[in-house]
Amino acid sequence: MSGDILATEHNGVLRVTLDRPEKRNPLSRAALAQLCEIFESHRDAELSLAVLRGAGEASFAAGGDLRDLEQVCTPQQASELHSLGTSALQAIREFPVPVVAALNGVALGGGAELAVACDLRIAAAHARIGFVQGTLNIPAAWGGGHDLIALVGPARGLELLVSARVLSAAQALAAGLVETVAAEDEDFEDFIGRFIAPFARQRPQVMRAFKAQAAAAKLGLPRKAIEARDAELFAQAWCHDDHWAAARNVLQKEARR
Repeated sequence: MSGDILATEHNGVLRVTLDRPEKRNPLSRAALAQLCEIFESHRDAELSLAVLRGAGEASFAAGGDLRDLEQVCTPQQASELHSLGTSALQAIREFPVPVVAALNGVALGGGAELAVACDLRIAAAHARIGFVQGTLNIPAAWGGGHDLIALVGPARGLELLVSARVLSAAQALAAGLVETVAAEDEDFEDFIGRFIAPFARQRPQVMRAFKAQAAAAKLGLPRKAIEARDAELFAQAWCHDDHWAAARNVLQKEARR
């Protein structure tokens, strides 16, 4: 796909790359629309996971594209920007398999919101993350404040929003914002590959069930809705050829003992 964002699919993994490294991978309105389209259009693909990262080594996403967003001047335009960004991040939150944010560099403002909209975050040793919207006298706009608070709790989340502190990768790990951090000398692509290997080995229908369970907890869905979705996805996985092949393999191993 051409434009500010690249999307490729290989061996059950969707890789999405913000591709304006010379501008630190900013989030323009066009980029937000493209993100939404990519994740919406891949919902029915046979995928086990998606990986979202920025091009280069400096920036995951440095926030909104201020050159583009300075044209947003009226309450109506601001409302449209809010709707566009929220839709883009919601497409990630509702993507049917896990989305891993691979923080190759700084994730600031809207870029931090993009990161916490994903299911998991991993970081290069030099990566940093900060909800710096307050320095522009605006709040987090696209649901990222709620995602942050769900991850780290109300008190710490509020402090990070108010202070606009930019956390190092080590500090983000300690705060629970990222799951793991690469070693200083580790190749980042190798690090990504090592982290996602267990995910890529799982079958798509199983990963959809795992994602649904995690999303239900995150969203606080009613118990009956959770149980209904669990039953539907369990039945699909149980009746899939992959399950029967794995079960036969176990039975054959037991018969040889």
